[in-house]
Parts: sequence; C-alpha cells; structure tokens
Amino acid sequence: MRSFTSLEGVATTRRVKRLAMICVWGCAFAALAGERVLEGLPGLDFSKLGAPAQKELATVFTDEFDYCGRPLTLAASLKKGDSCRHTKRMASLAASYANEGQPAQEIINQLAKYNTSFNHKRNTFKIDERTCKGAKDAKVTVVEFADFECPYCNAARPMMSELAKRPGVRVCYAAFPLSAHPNSVPAGQAALFARDAGKFWQMHDLLFENQMGLSEAAIKGFAKQLGLDADALGKAMAAGKYKDELEATKEAGKNAGVDSTPSVYVNGRKLTLGISMDSLSATVDDELDWVQGSGAWASN
Repeated sequence: MRSFTSLEGVATTRRVKRLAMICVWGCAFAALAGERVLEGLPGLDFSKLGAPAQKELATVFTDEFDYCGRPLTLAASLKKGDSCRHTKRMASLAASYANEGQPAQEIINQLAKYNTSFNHKRNTFKIDERTCKGAKDAKVTVVEFADFECPYCNAARPMMSELAKRPGVRVCYAAFPLSAHPNSVPAGQAALFARDAGKFWQMHDLLFENQMGLSEAAIKGFAKQLGLDADALGKAMAAGKYKDELEATKEAGKNAGVDSTPSVYVNGRKLTLGISMDSLSATVDDELDWVQGSGAWASN
C-alpha cells in the first residue's frame, strides 16, 4: 500500500510535468507570435535569427514607435513598406543586438538614446587637417578621441580606416591620453612630432601596431623607421613640446562628454552606440539623411 507521502510525491511530479508542458507550449506560442510579427516586412528578412532573438526583436517592434516620428509602431511602419531609411536602419541594428543576446528593453533604451542624440546641441572641435583623412568639405566629419595604448582603440582602428574610404566622409584623430597608460603621452607627442613632418598617419599606425611595447627607445625607433630625426624627437619629448597641445585636446574631449576611449563624434554628435562597423556605417548614413533633411529625417 502506498503511503500518503508517496501519493503526494506522485501528485507533485504530475504538477511539475503539467507546468513544464505549459511552459513548452507557452514558449512555442511566444516564438510563433514573434515570427508572425517579423513576417511580411518588405526588404527585411529576419528568418535566420534564432527563436530567442526573434522573440526579443518582435517585442522591440511592437513596443517601440517609428523612429522618424510617424504615429505607428515600428512593426506597423515597417509592414507598410514606406518607412524612412533611418527607421529601417534602426530595425537592422535592433536585429543585430537581439542576435547578440541583448534583451528587448535594453535594445529599446539603447536605440532611443541614440535617436534623441540627433536633436542635442552639437559640439565644435578645432580640427587639424594633418590628422584627418578625407576631404575638408566632406558632409560628414567623424572625430575619434583615442589613446595609443588603449586596446579598444586599436580594435576600432581598422573600422575607422574603412570608414575614411567612404565618399563624403572625413575621419579625424584626436589624442586623449589616459592617465592609467604610462606611455600614452610620449606616444601622443611622437604622433604630433610626425604630424609636423607630414607623417602623422604612418606614425599613428606604427604606434597602434606596437602598442604593447611603447617605450621611449621603441618610439624613437619608429621615428627612424619613418625617416624622421629620432634625436630631435627625443629632445621634443624631454622638453614637453607637445604636452600643452595634448592637454588642450583632452580638455576639449572632456567638455564634449568623452568618458572613455574610443569616443566617436559625428558632425559633433556623440555616438552613443557601441562601436562596430554596422553602427559606424549606420550612423554615417543617418547623418547624411539628417543633413539632407536640414535637421530632420528625410522620407524615402
């Protein structure tokens, strides 16, 4: 004969199984609902996203409104097929973030902050053309505040280089030496010394390529490698010739809100998204539309 305890255990097991089945059906329903929200969006295909990512993205699309100001949810706007280019780019960014595992609310907050940044007061920087790539009259100027010993800046370097190849885009480097990096100031001085000799970008690349070993001897070696006067560089570094300029650039960055490196500004607007090739390309395209619309989103 079964004891009361045994019968209770059987009942508990059945309840657990029943709850598990409900959860399975619930998750399946949520995934199906997510797939339906993401279906029938002209020019957009999210079918390759995993079920969890689709679920988060569907939540973003139903909870957030059109980014160009139409009184429609993002999903409804995209389904109409005539949403603005900015909205479509934001939808693609949302998909990439969902694919990375970010929850819907985090994606919504991140993109909302980015979207409102276009209406904020723009920063103005003193640009030295010798530290820029691209035409002076480019419609979009991207200023990167970076540190030669910062690994994240080094990771961003190929992206910034690729961005500089785009027509209508100018990319400028602004040194922002961090106090935690002992060789960042000497490296910054070497870059400015090379700038005065017309070889800023060559020194810029050498410093980043060798950022784990930026001793004074190594930096002088880079100068020799570029055909520069290493002794003159040593004297300039010892005299602190460029320290005031480095400090002024850093102060300008602080005043603009630089709180980490790299920090990127697009026509004076701080990029609040994480730096990736997707976010950089999207924000330049957005800025071109913003300029074209004279401070408003251009419709398709």
